[in-house]
Amino acid sequence: MSVLIHTLANGMRIVTEHMPGLQSAAVGVWVNAGGRHERPEQNGIAHFLEHMAFKGTKRRSALAIAEEIEDVGGYINAYTSREVTAYYARVLKDDVPLAVDLISDILLNPVFDPREIEVERGVILQEIGQALDTPDDIIFDWLQEVAYPEQPLGRTILGPAERVRGFGKEDLRGFVAEHYGAGQLILSAAGAVDHDQIVRLAEAAFGHLPAKPVSSALPGVFHGGERREVKQLEQAHFTLALEAPGYRSDDIYTAQIYATALGGGMSSRLFQEIREKRGLCYTIYSQVGSYDDTGLMTIYAGTGAEDLNALSDLTIEEVRRSVDGLTDAEIERARAQMKAGMLMGLESPSARAERLARLVAIWNRVPPLEETVARIDAVNRAAVRDHAAKLVGAGRAALALYGPVDHGPRVADLVERLAA
Repeated sequence: MSVLIHTLANGMRIVTEHMPGLQSAAVGVWVNAGGRHERPEQNGIAHFLEHMAFKGTKRRSALAIAEEIEDVGGYINAYTSREVTAYYARVLKDDVPLAVDLISDILLNPVFDPREIEVERGVILQEIGQALDTPDDIIFDWLQEVAYPEQPLGRTILGPAERVRGFGKEDLRGFVAEHYGAGQLILSAAGAVDHDQIVRLAEAAFGHLPAKPVSSALPGVFHGGERREVKQLEQAHFTLALEAPGYRSDDIYTAQIYATALGGGMSSRLFQEIREKRGLCYTIYSQVGSYDDTGLMTIYAGTGAEDLNALSDLTIEEVRRSVDGLTDAEIERARAQMKAGMLMGLESPSARAERLARLVAIWNRVPPLEETVARIDAVNRAAVRDHAAKLVGAGRAALALYGPVDHGPRVADLVERLAA
C-alpha cells in the first residue's frame, strides 16, 4: 500500500492510499472547521451546515443527490466534530469521479433554500431533544463544558436550541466564507483509487478556489469543575475527566496505553474491581479523547443511586493505585489492544481515508504504520507510571453527574483524595 500527497496551488491538500485487491473506494473532504471554530453566537452552526449539505445545490435537488449516489449502489454521509466537518462517500472504483463531483457540488454550490432550512431546523431540534433524553450521551457534553468552561472547546456540537432556532441563510453562508477556504480542505481517498486521477478531479473541482489565510481556533485550557443534574432515573450516571495530552504531544501514546490498562477492556483494573468483583455497575470504562492542543481522559460508569459513592471511591482508589501498581503484563496487554484495534480498524477504506485526512491535518504527512507501532512499543512502565502520577497530582478534575445524584461525590473531595 502506498500513500501519496499532493497540494494544489491554492493550498488544498489531496492524500490517497491505494489498497490492492479492493473493488471499492472511500472518498471525502475533511474541513478543518468544527465546533471549536465557532464564535459564541455561532454555536451549532457547523453542525447545522453539515445537515444542509444534502438539501440541494445549484445543479441538484436533494432527491437528485440521493438518487445519483444510490443509482450506483453507493452511499454519502457527513459528520461534525469539535475540530472537523467531514463529507464522504463510499462507491465502486468506476464511480469515484461521481463521488468527487457530488461532494464538491454540495460543498461549493449549496442553495440553502429557506424551506429546507426550516425543515432541517426541526430535525436538529429533535436531535437536541433526543440527546437530552439520552443520559449517557448528554453527560459527556456537560463534562466537556465543565472541563473547558466559557471556551469554544467546551460548547456542544449541536448548539443550544435557542441558537439553532435563529440561524438563517446568511449565517450559513458566513460560516462557509470564513472557514471553508482551500487551505482548510483535505480531499482524502482510499481503496481502489488512482492518485493521479484523484488529483485531476480535485484540480477540476476545487482548483479555482482562492487561497486565503487559515483561521485558527482559540486554545483549549482545562479548568475542571462539576455539574450535577438531579433527575429521577433508574441509574446514576458518573463521568470524571482528567487532563490528557493533545494529539501533537509526544505523550499521547503513553496516555492511551494508561487509559486502556485502567479501564479499556474486560481485563482492565476498573472493570475487574468495580464490575466483576463488586458488581457495582454494568458499564465502566476509561478512554482518551484528544484535540490539537489538549485532551481528556474520561471515566464513565452507570450505577444505582445507593452505590454511587462506593463506585466513586473505588474509582479514585484504582487511579491512585495505578501510579505504583501497574505491571509490565498490564502495559503489554494494553499495547496489544491498541495495536490490534488500530490495525483491525484500518482494514476498511473508509477508516483508511479518515486516518489519512486526520494525519495530514495534524502533521502534513502520513507517518507509516510501522512508525506508529514503534511509538506504541516504545512506551514502558516507567513512562506510564509517570503519566499516572501527573494525573493524580494535577489538582484539577471535571465531574458530571446525572440522575439520582443528590448525595453523590463532590469534585473538590475527589481531587483531594487523588492527591492524598
